[in-house]
Amino acid sequence: MTEALPRLSVDIVSDVMCPWCIIGWLKFEKVMAHFEGRLAFRVQWHPFELNPDMPPEGEDAAAHVMRKYGISADQSRANSGRLADIARELGFAFNRGPEFRMRNSFDAHRLLTWAGALEEPEQAAATGVQTALKLALFRAHFTDNRDVSDHAVLADVAASVGLDRVRAAAILAGDDYGEMVRVEEAYWADQNVTGVPAFILGGRMMVPGAQDPEVFIRVIESKVLAAAA
Repeated sequence: MTEALPRLSVDIVSDVMCPWCIIGWLKFEKVMAHFEGRLAFRVQWHPFELNPDMPPEGEDAAAHVMRKYGISADQSRANSGRLADIARELGFAFNRGPEFRMRNSFDAHRLLTWAGALEEPEQAAATGVQTALKLALFRAHFTDNRDVSDHAVLADVAASVGLDRVRAAAILAGDDYGEMVRVEEAYWADQNVTGVPAFILGGRMMVPGAQDPEVFIRVIESKVLAAAA
């Protein structure tokens, strides 16, 4: 009988609106590949809203960044270009056209919470439909410039990863999973998660930000595998 691999839970607190969150995930994929055959991963995503008061119509992304961080238009363009270059090196496209807007992400988090609830806690795969939905939402927002606060768009994205579109639309039309999102947001705030992405390894070790794979590898080697030896 093949011996079971040590298992590591990975809780990722993240917002669909956060460019560093998709960059952080793409880097973490390299970490999982590094430990293939040595460690089993179980990834779950958790809600965080960078802009919980974002209105339904959203806000021009460049103006939003300039206002929020007090930077100039040139600085905003430079930052966007740097993010796009990093993402491109990791195989992800940021296509921020002139109409690119920041959106309210609460309903996206409701669908992600639903998708997470559909998964078995001890499923064999490192990632499941919740991760597929999260990545599809990142692509819809950053690559395709779709409005991921729009219910029809959200239902379409859910269907694109194999989820029931009718059920997704029904969730969005009501308040399902809204309270769960609020409770989770409050929980992670109590755990001192003040920015995203935040990776919580094994339920106790938090690695903040879109760290390079080597950072995660050092933590996992010294804190997880060494303890299991």
